[in-house]
Parts: sequence; structure tokens; C-alpha cells
Amino acid sequence: MKAVFFDIDGTLWDTDNVIPTSTVEAIRRLQKNGHLAFLNTGRTRGFVTAEHLLGIGFDGIVSGCGTMIEEHGEVLYYHRIPGQQAVDTVETVRSYGFKPILEGRDYLYMDMEDFGGDPYGSKLVNELGENLLPIKENYGQWEISKLSCDTKGCDVAAVEKKLGDQYQFLIHNSEVVEMVPTGHDKGSGIRKVCEILNIPVEDTISFGDSVNDLDMLRQAGIGVAMGNGTEDAKAAADYVTTHMKEDGIYKALDKFGLI
Repeated sequence: MKAVFFDIDGTLWDTDNVIPTSTVEAIRRLQKNGHLAFLNTGRTRGFVTAEHLLGIGFDGIVSGCGTMIEEHGEVLYYHRIPGQQAVDTVETVRSYGFKPILEGRDYLYMDMEDFGGDPYGSKLVNELGENLLPIKENYGQWEISKLSCDTKGCDVAAVEKKLGDQYQFLIHNSEVVEMVPTGHDKGSGIRKVCEILNIPVEDTISFGDSVNDLDMLRQAGIGVAMGNGTEDAKAAADYVTTHMKEDGIYKALDKFGLI
């Protein structure tokens, strides 16, 4: 039996949240053959709600870059950033001009004046609806496990120097940084699942495409990068499959004899 971990964005679905039919078929065949299928996403659980995604029927979900783990709906592990640390973090990043999005188990928090008209802000509004709350009106009452920041024109290195003992900084580009509590990443999520379910780490396979997938690509027994992935992701992987829209997941699972 293998445990297979899938990133969501750029791996399972595209920017319009469209999942290739071949991907759905491959995951269901994988499970029918006795293997386990897990989501392993940087999104916190409050941002993993799409019915057509969850309807695939995953065995479990690793969310928030390893800060929460579920198996068949039961929460096996959960890390929340302590309240005062969260406040101190927000005040620090704001002082350097960062525009934060706070990501939690049930809600995400974003101030519209920071992201009004921004494509990603609009995506959050459309996908989350009432589960997207303002930061200011809920000040200090947030339940969060990580944050993502718009860092356009900001000194990211200075903030990392200040908060680097508390967070791992996942720098996507000069404008986007994810901040994940130290000790947590998608690779730690794989290790924790294996520890809880008594699965050897070498019996795992991971699929990813970007900077926050590097840890899980390196951690898994086999790391598979999508053909549409970043060069860093491809370099971290053991195998590079085709583009997600070119049946990349199906072809890789077939190559490794799982479907």
C-alpha cells in the first residue's frame, strides 16, 4: 500500500479550479487498488471547501502546510498560532508594509482596502463568501495557522530576520510570501501522517508544482513535479510528469504501477 499526497493549486486544478477528468479517474482507481489518497495543501482548512474537489473522496487532508491533519473527517493534528503571537506578527509585517491574509481552520481574514480589485482578493471573495472576514473588525480574535502576504515593494529580508525564528518564509516571488510556523511544512505533514497511520515514509508519493511543495517533494519516497511546475519544484523531484492539463497525474500514477 502506498500513501499518495496531492497539492491542489497547479497540481489537481488550474487557476479556474478545473480538475482534469483523467485526474479524478486516476485517484479513484488508485484508491480502488488499495492505496491512500491525501490532499496536501498550503491552503488552510477554511479554504478547502470546493464540493467538486472534496467529492473525489480523499482519505485525508493535510492543510495549512502541515498545520492540520485529518483522516476521513477526524482531526488527528492541529496547530494554531497563539493569540498574542498572531497579533505581534500582524503588527510587525504591517510595519514593513506587508498586506497580510490570515489563514485559519474555519475562516480567512483579509482587509478589502488591501486587496480590493486584486485578482487574488477577488478569488477569495468568490470562493469563501461569508467565511472571509475582515482583519480589523476581528482584531486579535483570529484563529489562524499561517499567513500569506502581498510584499510588493517591501523589505522581505528584514522581516525574515525579525521573525525567522518563528516562521518559515516561503517566497513565491517578489510579491508573495507565505509564513508558516516553524516546524511545519508539507513534508512534516507527510511524516506526521506516516507516524500516525504507521506507514513507512518510503511508501509515499507526492505531487506538487511550486515553492511550498519543495519539502514534500523531497520528503516522499517518490516526489513527482508537474510539467507546469517551477524549475525549483522540478529540481527537487525524483520524476517530472507532464502538464496537469496533459494527464500528468494519471500518467505518473500509471508509470509507477498504482493504477
